[in-house]
Amino acid sequence: MKHLGRTKFAVSSMALLSLTLTGCIGGGSSSTPVNPSQNADAKDVTLSISANAILGGKSDAEAVWITKSVIPKFEAEQKAKGVNVKVSFNPSGVEDEAFKSKMSLALKAHTAADLVELDGIWTGEFADAGYIKPLNDVVGKEKVTAWDGWKQIQPGIQQFTSYNGQAYGIPEGTDGRVIYFNKKLFQKAGLPADWQPKSWADILSAAEKLKSLSGVTPLQINAGTPMGEATTMQGFLPLLQGTGQPVYKDGKWQGASQGVKDVLDFYGKIYGSAKLGDPLLQQETDGRSKSFQLFADGKLGIIIEGDYLWRSVINPKGGIAPMADRDTVVGWAKIPAQAPGKGVNGTDFVSMSGGGGVFLNPDSKYPQQAWELLTFMNSAKILEDKFIPTPQLSARDDVNAAVLGKDPLLTYIAKEVLPVSGFRPGVAVDPQVSLAIEDATGKAASGTSGEAAAQDYEKALEQLVDKSNVFK
Repeated sequence: MKHLGRTKFAVSSMALLSLTLTGCIGGGSSSTPVNPSQNADAKDVTLSISANAILGGKSDAEAVWITKSVIPKFEAEQKAKGVNVKVSFNPSGVEDEAFKSKMSLALKAHTAADLVELDGIWTGEFADAGYIKPLNDVVGKEKVTAWDGWKQIQPGIQQFTSYNGQAYGIPEGTDGRVIYFNKKLFQKAGLPADWQPKSWADILSAAEKLKSLSGVTPLQINAGTPMGEATTMQGFLPLLQGTGQPVYKDGKWQGASQGVKDVLDFYGKIYGSAKLGDPLLQQETDGRSKSFQLFADGKLGIIIEGDYLWRSVINPKGGIAPMADRDTVVGWAKIPAQAPGKGVNGTDFVSMSGGGGVFLNPDSKYPQQAWELLTFMNSAKILEDKFIPTPQLSARDDVNAAVLGKDPLLTYIAKEVLPVSGFRPGVAVDPQVSLAIEDATGKAASGTSGEAAAQDYEKALEQLVDKSNVFK
């Protein structure tokens, strides 16, 4: 696929994904009445959990936690109450978009698991389709409101699994984006081990020095449709935050503004005139995975990524591209605004945070018992089973207090990055806007001017939302 014309590939991929999402998400609302009291007193119960995790593969730690901690402990707890519960796990180990389509089809066909783990950015889309419903409707408002876990989850994080002011699920965790760099390569290029760029110009300057090293790609900032949401969250959106305005504000989307043009010109410089990154890598379906391996092998100097890179990719213990010397060789820094003070709300540094959660299938035959399993999964004690072995940013403050002190990068993100981080809008059209963003960055990385790529992006945006809802 790498040999296809770059622009042609981006456009055709975007169109294909749009058709896929339309078929999976649109026009399939469930008409099944929700009965919160259905089988509430059942003594023999079967429940299931679906997640994009699989033992020995993608998100292995998540799969281990579900199968070795959540399921046996919940079954034992229920048995002590006189209820015979059998919980099964439906694993997956596919790319995020493939998992999204799989869960869409399962929910549409009323064959999905009782609990489904989903990315928070899909909440509005799934809710508008009727595939998920407010917890108050599925379980009962009194039961939902009474859960004591809500007070441990900050309101901003609760929005990951909420839509139009109503909770559809419970958030499990959050994250943050930083700049990672290889200290050994930096030393060879004469760069400091405590590097902290203060502007985009500082990033380019460091990358220029790394160009002197043979066999090293200086800089990777995800671009294009093949990179999927990684382009939006690890590249375009944090950079756009650094120009002063978020992508979505007061119900309107940012179109071909000067900030959008500046971001796309930045991509053009990296992958075009300055030759600081590999434009072909942005076209490959496994380009992101290749960038991970390049960084782990010491052949990539700088990469903007989420804490996932640290936890699950280059982790010397079980990472998919383990880096034995990670803890001594890998440095990190905050993403700078375009220039000091130019970030959203006048900040010097920026980031983007997202998060996923667990949603209760409105077609569950056992909604009350599924709710008990959902809250059990998100209790402090059980989440500590998940996050202590492999520290991660939990949605719960009490869990973070118990586990983050053991990991320097996650502690850094919690203290330094989350306070300046932006969040995606929880609206149904957001994933489609993301596709337009991916397409625009792909064009910019392939030689299209920032001006032209921005205009194409605005045209795509106006096909998704009313022109009156676009600002510059």
